[in-house]
Amino acid sequence: MASEAQGTRRKVVIERTFNAPIEDVWQLWTTSDGIESWWGPEGFAVKVHRLELRPGGELTYAMTATAPEQKEFLKKAGMPLTQEARVTYTEVVRPRRLAFTQLADFIPNVKPYEVAMTVEFATGPEGVRMVLTLDAMHDERWTRLAVMGWESELDKLAKLLQPV
Repeated sequence: MASEAQGTRRKVVIERTFNAPIEDVWQLWTTSDGIESWWGPEGFAVKVHRLELRPGGELTYAMTATAPEQKEFLKKAGMPLTQEARVTYTEVVRPRRLAFTQLADFIPNVKPYEVAMTVEFATGPEGVRMVLTLDAMHDERWTRLAVMGWESELDKLAKLLQPV
């Protein structure tokens, strides 16, 4: 819940395995060009304004709806078509782990709150195993939407990492 202490919210875990070198996966998570190439669910485009990859550093970006169905969803929800976002990195361990918080300040009629996320990368026989752990949102509906968004983003990431 938004009113709960951050540490008391349940966690959501999403796992993927990518058939790619760990450095390629890391680059797509940690560079402006990489982030812009896949960040944001299908039907959205992202433009990075600032990227400071260090503990205490920030990633700021704009995410804009580009597909008609996403535009319609946002309009019905009373949300703007472009969302400005801010991520604050809390841990950067190249090429194994990223931890950060993101301010959820875009939800109508909900007081802004932080969502903590951790992304861990490990190499194995199948490729790079990625484990994304994030705080649940303030309610089940928004948690489902967040998971759907991340699943869509990670599908885009997987396409970029497919062998040619």
